[in-house]
Parts: sequence; structure tokens; C-alpha cells
Amino acid sequence: MSSPLRELLANLECRGRLGFGLVDGGHAELEAIAAKFAPAPAVKAQMPIDTTQYASLEDIRSHMGQCNKCPLHRGRTNIVFGQGPDNAKVMFIGEAPGAQEDKQGLPFVGPAGHLLDRMLQAVGLHRSQVYITNIVKCRPPGNRDPEAAEAAACRPYLDAQVKALEPEVICTLGRPAAQAVLNSTAPISAMRGNWQQAWGLPLLPTFHPAYLLRSPQHKAAAYQDLKALVRKLNI
Repeated sequence: MSSPLRELLANLECRGRLGFGLVDGGHAELEAIAAKFAPAPAVKAQMPIDTTQYASLEDIRSHMGQCNKCPLHRGRTNIVFGQGPDNAKVMFIGEAPGAQEDKQGLPFVGPAGHLLDRMLQAVGLHRSQVYITNIVKCRPPGNRDPEAAEAAACRPYLDAQVKALEPEVICTLGRPAAQAVLNSTAPISAMRGNWQQAWGLPLLPTFHPAYLLRSPQHKAAAYQDLKALVRKLNI
């Protein structure tokens, strides 16, 4: 029992002895009542599950079940795991699902996704050829950026996706995805278009399509990034 609680009980017991209404055996009753107001024991943080043991994307998604590793699960409609062939050479990683993605359970199906489709077509790729996912699989409230703890909770699943897919190149979309994957604080303007390494694979950060919808003046730079990605694939 905590010291403050001991002092409270001692004071109450003293009051009883002075005739303020505490009956015999009241100490035990007070102990029971006071226990209800005692601080709850600290919840021990769950260790992340090692999902790298799962060989296929289907296995990883099955293992996730109805994941509740971070608070984002409370407001989701659907987990947005990822979409694309399990032999895709290119893996795109965004930050988080939006409203349409949460509703349909599929990544990049809203306005940003439609722009991404057109960007892929402009460099000779099709959505059916690439794999698309996010650093977190549940929609953050108000479409805010994922928090570090949320990204960390989902990271084992992202690691497992990369391992199962074994893409030739990875492209991160937007600042939160690039910073989380590369463990960097650099702005996206400094990272985009510059090849990096992650999971032992070449990785190219570029702007998020949602950002390009708000700032169309940067579409040309993103187009150049995707052209560089295609050159890396020797397509």
C-alpha cells in the first residue's frame, strides 16, 4: 500500500476511535474502498511480434488478424494492409490510409491514389505491376501524420512485407514515410530524388501524391523521380 493511502487509513481509524462513526472492523472495509481508488498497475508494453518468420504476404496479413497494437485500431473501419502482386519489382510505401482507404480496406484509392495511377502510367508502369502499402495500416484520426509509436507498432509488419516481397527497388511517398523508414529527420525536399538504402535495397524518396495535389508545381520533380526509378529497373 502506498504511504499516502496508509496515512489516510490511519487518520480515518483515529477518527473512528474518537467517535466519528467508524465501527469495529471498519479498517478492513476502508482498505477495500481505498483499493478502488489506488492507482492502476502500469501496463507492461507488448514486445513486437517477429513476423519475419512468415514467408508470404498472405501469411503476414493472416497473422495480423484484427491488430490492436496501437490506439489507431479504435477508430478504424478496415485494416489497410497492402495491395499488389507478390512478385512485384517495385514497392511503394506511403504514410497512412485516408478516408476512402479506411472505408475500402485498400491503399491509395482516393484522389491521391488516382494521381499515383496517372504518374505510374506516365513512366510506363501500371498499378497492377507494383505493390503499395503504408508505414501504418490504420487511419490516423483527422488524417494526421502517424506518430512515432504508431509507426513502431506497425514496423514489424512492414519489415515482413519487404522480406516476403523481395522487391528490386522501394519508393517512399512523402516525408513521414521517408523519415520513418530511413530513421531521418531530413525534410522531404532534401531527400527526394536521392537514392538511399533500406533493408539492403535501393530506396528512392519522392513526394506524396496528396502533397502534389496541393502543390502541383512539384509534379515535374516527382515525375523525374519516377523516371529514375524506372531506369533503375532497366525497364
